[in-house]
Amino acid sequence: MNKKLNIPKPLHEYAILTFASFLMGFGIYFFRFPNNFSFGGVTGIAVIMAKAIPLSASTITFILNILLLILGVVVLGKSFGIKTAYTTIMLSISMSLFEFLFPMSGPLTDEPILECCFAVILPALASAIIFNMDASSGGTDIIAMILNKYAPINIGTALLLADFLVAVFAFTFSIKTGLFSVLGWFSKSLVIDSVIESINKCKVFTIVCRDPDKITEFIMKDLNRSATIEEAVGAYTHDKRFVVTSIVGRSQAVRLRNFIRHIAPDSFITISNSSEIIGNGFRSHI
Repeated sequence: MNKKLNIPKPLHEYAILTFASFLMGFGIYFFRFPNNFSFGGVTGIAVIMAKAIPLSASTITFILNILLLILGVVVLGKSFGIKTAYTTIMLSISMSLFEFLFPMSGPLTDEPILECCFAVILPALASAIIFNMDASSGGTDIIAMILNKYAPINIGTALLLADFLVAVFAFTFSIKTGLFSVLGWFSKSLVIDSVIESINKCKVFTIVCRDPDKITEFIMKDLNRSATIEEAVGAYTHDKRFVVTSIVGRSQAVRLRNFIRHIAPDSFITISNSSEIIGNGFRSHI
């Protein structure tokens, strides 16, 4: 019985990874490739290489991703990530499919700023979803992992440097393209961080009350969450109180706040945001 209940979870995860891969492929193929925007990564290298060799950027991306995937397995071992391998393959397939179905000879519009925004936001949104699923889209991520293994440099620094060098090469197309590429490289990390924080954001409730029973019962039965109860004494009045700490989702936070206002209006409540919560019911590991 338990096995049947667990089956949908990996299917759900891979469905999300598939969607994110196609979303990334859509943003890259329709907005980044036609404008020669190079924000780093394998797709940025493909944009530059497509200028020198008679292959499309989508085809070069596919070849580079497969080669890096093989290199990752050889150097890092199979443990470097089944999800990363799946996402890398799906990204390459998505761009090849878009190229087959919708061949393009130039940008969709004559508004480079508008296209740059979509070239940054769509892949960055997809990257945030993929990173939040404990995977990556491969490419320069694999290079960074290899450098981290054999050189005294962390993954974040290696990835940042690799992507920046690729973005700088976009100046070979034109000053405008190069500036757009550097701007996109800088904006990409900001968007990814913001989206990941938004996806994982929860509300941390600290409730000082006289009677915690009804509040904790509502948290456990209606919100399907848990709570921690501590005894406390007021510093000014020296009256005995209880402190209830609970972490809930954003929609649940509104229900809990309204319930406390109704059932215990004299309670003192502080609500704070958190996007890094490790434990049962949230992220299971660091």
